[in-house]
Amino acid sequence: MTAGRIPLLVIGGFLGSGKTTLLQDMLQNNDGSRLAVLVNDFGAVNIDAALVRSRGADMVNLANGCVCCQTGGDLTDALIRVIERTPRPDAIVIEASGVSDPWRIAQVGLADPALALDGVVVVVDAASVRAHADDPLLADTVQRQLRAADLLVLNQCDRVDGPALQAVRDWLDAQLPGTPRFETSFGRVPAALLGGPLPAPTPGHDGASACGPHCTAHDHGHPPHHDHGEVFDSWSTTGDGPYDADALRALLRAMPPGVLRMKGMLRTTTQGWAVLQFAGRHGSLRPWPTGQPLPADDVPNAIVAIGLRGRLPVPLLAQALAAACDAQAVGA
Repeated sequence: MTAGRIPLLVIGGFLGSGKTTLLQDMLQNNDGSRLAVLVNDFGAVNIDAALVRSRGADMVNLANGCVCCQTGGDLTDALIRVIERTPRPDAIVIEASGVSDPWRIAQVGLADPALALDGVVVVVDAASVRAHADDPLLADTVQRQLRAADLLVLNQCDRVDGPALQAVRDWLDAQLPGTPRFETSFGRVPAALLGGPLPAPTPGHDGASACGPHCTAHDHGHPPHHDHGEVFDSWSTTGDGPYDADALRALLRAMPPGVLRMKGMLRTTTQGWAVLQFAGRHGSLRPWPTGQPLPADDVPNAIVAIGLRGRLPVPLLAQALAAACDAQAVGA
């Protein structure tokens, strides 16, 4: 849903925060999407040997359709190679080095016409982030990484006790007010928060449903089993449409707190069918992809939003979308 462009997700975070573990989980538990994951050193990514279909000097092809590519210090060259692959990847994920500014890498997604920036996820070690931020030699690097985040993943929560974890939460709230945050251990994050597909809306039905676990401490060091019905809510609507494009853009610029992601395919007054997308702090409304067939006349609008359970502002979203319909009716 990115007007023919490949979604780009950047994963940043300080050394030892758990970025590689998160990437490993993405590759080995892929839902069928063709992911191209760019890393500094794929030797550090412990990929299950049963998944490896072929391996080259700087690229590993997996049986599930994913590819893991080593950048070797030349990110541009690595991106060109994966963009030109046949078939093209459904999404590209870049692991920023542990001492780099992920936003500088994310700017590639804003500049390259083949890519669409899907967001910046920054992984934070609950046990060490405050100490690193207080270190005069590390503070600037850590702060740059934190400020780049569209979504913070507070990782390794099992390594701190309750009061210490709450202190980290309070500190992050003060440092980054309003930035969405997901708490976990072992780098496990639901695909819906990492640029994966959102639950498909049910035609003709508006409603909220649980779609997916919060951070739980495990005493024996085993990776937790995630039942995604515990933490996330999703809400979908087919709406009446067509929608006023300016009103939709206003919603994207001032998205109510609590919305982590939103995607939609819908009719607009000025663009016809269009693709709506919001992730973290970035939103877009683009014309229907050139060369792709338009939906049939009887296909309804489809909009899906996802947020933490109990925090998804369904009434505000419903009101804003209804107003977008009313705006086009008034202007008709």
